[in-house]
Amino acid sequence: MSSDQANTTRSPAPHDDLAAQALALHRGGKLAVTATVPLRDTHDLSLAYTPGVAAVCTAIALQPELAHDYTWTSHTVAVITDGSAVLGLGDIGPRASLPVMEGKALLFKQFAGLDAVPIALECRDVDDLVETITRLAPSFGGINLEDISAPRCFEVEARLQDLGIPVFHDDQHGTAIVTLAALRNAARLTGRTLADLRAVISGAGAAGVAIAKMLLAAGIGQITACDRQGVVSTSRSDLNPAKHELARLTGATTPGTLASALAGADVFIGVSGGTVDEDTVRTMAPGAIVFALANPHPEIDPAVAARHAAIVATGRSDYPNQINNVLAFPGIFAGALQARAPRITDTMKLAAADALAGVVADELTPDRIIPSPFDPRTAPAVAQAVAHAAHQHAVPTAC
Repeated sequence: MSSDQANTTRSPAPHDDLAAQALALHRGGKLAVTATVPLRDTHDLSLAYTPGVAAVCTAIALQPELAHDYTWTSHTVAVITDGSAVLGLGDIGPRASLPVMEGKALLFKQFAGLDAVPIALECRDVDDLVETITRLAPSFGGINLEDISAPRCFEVEARLQDLGIPVFHDDQHGTAIVTLAALRNAARLTGRTLADLRAVISGAGAAGVAIAKMLLAAGIGQITACDRQGVVSTSRSDLNPAKHELARLTGATTPGTLASALAGADVFIGVSGGTVDEDTVRTMAPGAIVFALANPHPEIDPAVAARHAAIVATGRSDYPNQINNVLAFPGIFAGALQARAPRITDTMKLAAADALAGVVADELTPDRIIPSPFDPRTAPAVAQAVAHAAHQHAVPTAC
């Protein structure tokens, strides 16, 4: 080996090792279909398939709601994407998105005992997405929309709410539910309530808009939302309809920068992938709460944020207080399917956030404002709260 070769040879970095392990684990995919009934002989065959299955089909044709009792729809969710906004990878297309959708299905099974089917669609037009998902809907008990870019995701979800089964865009509402739960506990730990807090959200995409709406519904004191151009205010002429509604809801009427908005603020919530410098965090109010949720690189290094903030959370699993959607969506769908709810309402989302916060309400520390997804109390608590809210508020049963 020459000296030049020696100088360019390196040992595998930890990231290289992780990638190799991930590739090895994914070979053949992460999912399979398995039978829930025996098929040992001709008698079993006659019951599971023809002629016995005809009696079940006839019963469902006469009473469509019986599909919940006699098919897999009572415990099966479709995880649907177009591959346009996948994790931190962006628009990588439907085929490359499948490992993420399989992973989501794995989480449904692990944390809520639900079966989930990954479906990656080769279409981007809103009308095409809505039509395709509508045609698929009879095969499932619920639909988890995943990694569809904003602002299309808002319209797709809104137009699918009358399918008769729960349709939930996790990048919006899952993130918002977990953020609200964590913020409730952070406020409590620092001797405040939500109404006492002035929050700034960096990022006005799917997650940022949903977080703002949920925090406002929960009674937060004030919110300012920012995008790359600064404060999302009604004075701007470059806003899409979703951002214009956000400006109206938050009451922002004048322009400004993220830095100016954060001066004196109690809470920073980052869902943008941008950066915030230490000097800006230093200007926040005493007892500040910093949720730097961009992955894999938080908007500000957690160790730096901790110099000035009372509580710091990220979206990463290698730091305390991980704001992770897996804390919400398994229990939400389990509860909605249990209640046979035709949609997931705002009341059900708020109930999920309250239940999630309550799991660790008596165990709060600055490094523990939210439970772990591996805490066996988490998904059942959320499911019970969602089912109760569905029944309590008379959400009609789906057919």
